Amino acid sequence: MNDTAPIEIETGPNPQASVIILHGLGASGDDFVPVCEQMDLRAVGDVRYLLPHAPLRPVTINNGYVMPAWYDILALGGPAREDEAGLRASQALVEALIAREVQRGIASSRIVVGGFSQGCAMALLTGLRHADKLAGIVGLSGYLPLAEQTGVERSAANQRTPIFLAHGRFDPMIALPRATASRDALSALGYDVQWHEYPMEHSVCLPEIEDLQRFLLQTLKR
Repeated sequence: MNDTAPIEIETGPNPQASVIILHGLGASGDDFVPVCEQMDLRAVGDVRYLLPHAPLRPVTINNGYVMPAWYDILALGGPAREDEAGLRASQALVEALIAREVQRGIASSRIVVGGFSQGCAMALLTGLRHADKLAGIVGLSGYLPLAEQTGVERSAANQRTPIFLAHGRFDPMIALPRATASRDALSALGYDVQWHEYPMEHSVCLPEIEDLQRFLLQTLKR
């Protein structure tokens, strides 16, 4: 990640669960501060939100412009050319965030990994391969990266971990069919996928936040 430490928001003095949210291309952890502030998870106890910032890197589709990005995007529209090296490097960064939360006393089964767009890809990439059980995986307006390797590389520990996937019907950045293909690929592998569609573009909407809150309350209940 870049030199800025992740943003942390704690809803009380004794967090017993952690929610890691990974932002999209060109953004920062600050993007999801308002979302965290809107959600009410008091029913599951104190929660720590962790909002990291992606590394700065040149992005091919943006003419090599350097910006926050979890990995390079080599082409639009599909998985034919994926930056596997960048994906793997950021996977290691997310794994380090999870490990740090465990060291701070949060059981892995009380950690949710989620993200938006590129962050969604990273949440799926990391969460499905994580060696210990997680509470849940959240993917907003994104897709499943390295899809062909998922079946071989996935961890048995998270085979039953619930997955929240949400997408806008009018998304011009990541078309709905690509998202539904990811959903179907995960369902074919036997995952518990909770699918949500909204009349929006490449963004987040209030009904989505409300559905996400219900998902988090369910997955983090004691």
